[in-house]
Amino acid sequence: MLPVDPSPAHADLRFLLIDDHPAVRQGLNLLLESHGYTPGVEAATRADAKGCLEQASFDLALLDLSLADGSGLDLLADLTEHGVRILVYSMHEDPGTIDRALRCGANGYVTKREDPSVLLEGIEGVLRGERFVSERAGSSLDETAGARAMDPLFLLSDQERAIFSAVGRGESNMDVAGSLGISPRTVETYLARMVNKLGLSNVRTLRKFAINWRE
Repeated sequence: MLPVDPSPAHADLRFLLIDDHPAVRQGLNLLLESHGYTPGVEAATRADAKGCLEQASFDLALLDLSLADGSGLDLLADLTEHGVRILVYSMHEDPGTIDRALRCGANGYVTKREDPSVLLEGIEGVLRGERFVSERAGSSLDETAGARAMDPLFLLSDQERAIFSAVGRGESNMDVAGSLGISPRTVETYLARMVNKLGLSNVRTLRKFAINWRE
């Protein structure tokens, strides 16, 4: 186990724990408290997490990727925009998911099958501004080249893939917004993110790419 740091700065750090299992959130808080940290704020869904971000600032988010209302990957941009460091703590060990998380804003990745000491090491590392990838997650990343070749869209989150598919069908921003229950402005934001992730020049090029992808 890592030693407890009794300094006030250590205790004043604010955590956001995003996981849809109450027992996991409770366990994380017990782990944090036992090592001198203040208990974190708990969020069970993406909506809960976004609400927390609007109400307070956080130093670090421990993020699960499987949430009741969608993928935690779709929270990475929101957390990054609020200046929150992100350590993914997930049962997913496939290389595509790990690589997508790291490329889309996560500062570290620890799998849930690893010892709690590894998670604590990851927390300390990410708080110091380092990138932390656990041994199990790191060994999986060796396979990412093959995953990228098989699926050029693997960098996109689930929500972005849904929008990409809709754009490929020729739907307008208004149509996409209506079908997904989001605003047209949010659709524009997602499109801009996809342009950057896929290395395209603009949204018009993205639309052509999406249409051709369907053919």
